[in-house]
Amino acid sequence: MIQIDDKLISEEIFSEEFVCNLSKCKGACCVEGDVGAPLDKNELEILDSIFDKIKPYLTQEGIKALEEQGTWTTDPQDGMYVTPMVENRECAYVTFDEKGITKCGIEKAYEDGAIDWQKPISCHLYPIRVTEYSAFTALNYHEWNVCSDACALGKELQVPVYKFLKNPLIRKYGEEFYDVLSGVAEEWKKEYGS
Repeated sequence: MIQIDDKLISEEIFSEEFVCNLSKCKGACCVEGDVGAPLDKNELEILDSIFDKIKPYLTQEGIKALEEQGTWTTDPQDGMYVTPMVENRECAYVTFDEKGITKCGIEKAYEDGAIDWQKPISCHLYPIRVTEYSAFTALNYHEWNVCSDACALGKELQVPVYKFLKNPLIRKYGEEFYDVLSGVAEEWKKEYGS
């Protein structure tokens, strides 16, 4: 682990390579899993406030799930905030394009200028998972078999996780943090990289 301010960063964020390959995985990360996407507490109010604006971008099944469960829910295992799911399958905010690839209805609304919030930060930061502790924040690389095509493409293109996630890391922590992180990554690469 490498420390930058109050953040502990897994070295895998520098060593692992990753580039989403939607043509292969079809966005399986939005469909697979036991619960919806993790949510920060400050995102709950946002989801409540944008619901009417994003409704036109959602599936009928997604709208029904959100109207029944609310715009967010909690994981029964650990009580963490998560997005609701449609019948324990896909995230309720997911849509599917003509090729069967998942798209985020929230992000589509953002791209159209209907809202000014892109999507939950946990989705934007994936495959980094953030865990908040009282004294520090941990940023860890999350390995998931549904992302094997993303790992293969990342390796082919030689794109480390932190570079693939430049925009979401800046969105979450700011440019200054990302500049420091990049510098640390370059030093790490000189010392430990192959």
